[in-house]
Amino acid sequence: MARPFRQQIDEGILDRAAALFARQGYAKTSLQDIADAVGLSKAGLLHHFPSKDALRDGVVAQVDTVARRVLEAVQHLPAGRERDRLAVAVVLDAALAHPGLVALLIAPVTRADGGTIAEDASPEAAVLEAFGVDPATTAPERIVRVIGALGALAVLTLAAEPDDQTTAWRAHVAATCFDALGHGRPAALPSSDQVEA
Repeated sequence: MARPFRQQIDEGILDRAAALFARQGYAKTSLQDIADAVGLSKAGLLHHFPSKDALRDGVVAQVDTVARRVLEAVQHLPAGRERDRLAVAVVLDAALAHPGLVALLIAPVTRADGGTIAEDASPEAAVLEAFGVDPATTAPERIVRVIGALGALAVLTLAAEPDDQTTAWRAHVAATCFDALGHGRPAALPSSDQVEA
């Protein structure tokens, strides 16, 4: 199997596993649940990931990789309107491409049992940094606006996904997040093919 195709399949498996971990919790999600969700036999799933722990580790690594890509895409810009505009676009495209990871990241808020799969994973810090937020020194209003924008982005991308509205909703979600950041409507956000995440 060619490496790019294999990588695409593995990323899809990890995203589906992340969604199940978010919904059911890591302990209650079986390998068979994940295999069923991705349309593979259990043996076929184990060909890609040799254990449930390997799947969890892969999900954590994928979350970290996506968060790092977001930060790398915007860190060349100074804090302000243009960096926020690009950060919204990059985070939005990452969220639309990886809905399972989004569900997993907001699971601690939406699940009574916390829903976390790794104590040391902190993609939230990289995403906050993409918006120029340091929780220790940033003004409370800015922190609330950024967290509000990210919360709206997460909920709206997850709501768009089951109805296959991700393309139709993209500009509206971006505008809503930009509004939440206090900038009003942007002149134009980069299209999804202009940003990488």
